[in-house]
Amino acid sequence: MKKQNILKTCLFSLLMIGLGWPVSTHAQKIKWNKVKILVYTKNGKGYVHDNIANSKTAILALGKQNGFAVDTTSDPAKFTDENLKQYDCLVFSNTNNDVFDTDAQRVALMRYIQAGGNFVGLHSASGTERKWRWFKDLLGGTFFWHEPGQGFSVKVLDPKNPALAHLGNTWQRQTDEFYFIKELGVNLNVLAVNDHSTIQKPAGKALDTFGDVFPSVWWHEYDGGRAFYTSLGHQKEDYEKEDLRKHILGAIEWAIGPQKPRNYGKAYATSPQDAVKGAALSR
Repeated sequence: MKKQNILKTCLFSLLMIGLGWPVSTHAQKIKWNKVKILVYTKNGKGYVHDNIANSKTAILALGKQNGFAVDTTSDPAKFTDENLKQYDCLVFSNTNNDVFDTDAQRVALMRYIQAGGNFVGLHSASGTERKWRWFKDLLGGTFFWHEPGQGFSVKVLDPKNPALAHLGNTWQRQTDEFYFIKELGVNLNVLAVNDHSTIQKPAGKALDTFGDVFPSVWWHEYDGGRAFYTSLGHQKEDYEKEDLRKHILGAIEWAIGPQKPRNYGKAYATSPQDAVKGAALSR
């Protein structure tokens, strides 16, 4: 009987993969008192979101409530091997445009990920370093455009993921930005999609890729590390609300996954243009 149950489970998982539904191995329970994260909020020339202060306050509150340490900075000089190796996760909270001053800082981020580091991008993080191939692949794509801010529905595809488990099958966004991302990676584990059929005032651009939905929350393993991205969270007031805070906490938990120290013996980058080992970055 046990063998039959195991066989049924394996067949079900293969079927779900074949149909394109997410099949996740959910994260081990995080020992939050052993977690330390860095929240990065640098913006280059261009639009700067007014939600950054609230996002920092929200993540600091999550750290206090759950017992993990949080550092915040907008200083790219903090991106060195020596400094980054202490962090279990880097959270790019509404960063936008070019956020590094030197290639050495970019290489430090690459080496952190290659050493087994973890990354979470919030909302406009997808508009960060738009000319840097490696970063766009880390995040999973790069910003294209968004509908005018308004309400819409988010369909949850993986209700067991800790970033979405509190939301049910649909997450109703009262006011947010419906993002479209270009140069999407092909190996993304999509956890939720925005439902364009619920948009009341579309900008008029035709959808020609995913029909009535577009990926909005995903994760993947990349170049030795793990990366999680959510396009949601435009309104500064939402960072005071429980649903978005739990979403962010679950994203951090999932990005960290099974906790392990960074292994810089696996870091190989010497230039921002270094190709990922074993993979072609050209598209």
